[in-house]
Amino acid sequence: MDAKIPSSPALSRRGFVGGMASAIGAITLTPETARAADILLRQGAGFDHRPFAADDYDSFAKLASNENPYGPPESVMKAMTAAIKYSNRYAYPDGNLVAEIANHHGLAPDNVMLAAGSGEVLSVVALALLEGNKKVVGVDPTFMTVYQFASGVKAESIRVPLLADYRQDIPRMIEATKQNWKDVGLVYLCNPNNPTGRIITDAEVKAVLDGIPEEIPVLIDEAYHHFVNDPAYATAVPYIKQGRPVIVARTFSKIAALAGMRLGYALASPAMLARLRPHSIASINAMVKWGGVAALKDTESQARVKQVTIELREKTASVLKQQGFSSIPSDANFLMIDIKRPMQPVIEEFKKRGVLVGRPFPPMLQHLRVSIGTPDEMQRFHGAFREIFSVPTKAAGNS
Repeated sequence: MDAKIPSSPALSRRGFVGGMASAIGAITLTPETARAADILLRQGAGFDHRPFAADDYDSFAKLASNENPYGPPESVMKAMTAAIKYSNRYAYPDGNLVAEIANHHGLAPDNVMLAAGSGEVLSVVALALLEGNKKVVGVDPTFMTVYQFASGVKAESIRVPLLADYRQDIPRMIEATKQNWKDVGLVYLCNPNNPTGRIITDAEVKAVLDGIPEEIPVLIDEAYHHFVNDPAYATAVPYIKQGRPVIVARTFSKIAALAGMRLGYALASPAMLARLRPHSIASINAMVKWGGVAALKDTESQARVKQVTIELREKTASVLKQQGFSSIPSDANFLMIDIKRPMQPVIEEFKKRGVLVGRPFPPMLQHLRVSIGTPDEMQRFHGAFREIFSVPTKAAGNS
């Protein structure tokens, strides 16, 4: 059951300027919840994962799931390849991944819970904290996993519409939480938000924590943390050190290019993690644990991916602006584009031209989410875009 708060007035959906050029270089689940878990854990980033034939899959420009298109760096590949020798064992050295994550964040190992991607973190949190008809407060649209699992345990989602500029409406979230405080089991913040790419500032996160009853947990999904440049943003990890009831979800699927290997983690107090662990499957393989250790240390590769991704994102937004299509300012590895028409048929048109783009995000059904791929993939996107939207060559810009 969902409760929706009336929308704020719409604002002009104008974008901002730039021009495209080349770049780079164990509890038992109910049957219903178990089925939902199986579906969601296979969904990963949430698009249609029906299998492709290998040749067909490789032929597509894959701009649907906000992946790192460059793949794992050599350091990570070497670490995972070396770990194959442990594949026949149940117990094996794992590179001390938990300790490495804790050290990376300035926390203790008992502040870390591993998961099969941050999607599992979100599902585990929902199962642990929303049982007993609890409510989750968040915005709409956002990444839907928490809401989907809330439905699975018969919890209610209180969804606050985005502001007219597509930012999250923090005052109304605080108000909704306070009005329902006896029944709220969780507040969910996706930061930056998926699908808009807009951040919640550090001051706004603090406002949430200070403005709601102190016992209510706040889950902050930082899947796209590594792509943010806005100085008003900050990770929520320091609030864990302060003893706040904060859970931070992180993933190796985006900047570290390990989406198919399924590795993520939750950061929280030991007491909070003790509530979550009984719901965790914790099915993580030897290879990806070693890959995770290598990824944490290879900050140079991550910096290169961030740099080229942001450059391509801004140049893509600029070309689209020249063609008369605005996009929402993003601090993630994707853009949300106002295409001025229903987007579902447009998804199919892109697919016919060998380009996979994002799924629908109601109620933003005239917006298309496009992941930032390689320079070649973005050239293919622009070519398909010009055909689908009949953009004159003169208006196409330097794409």
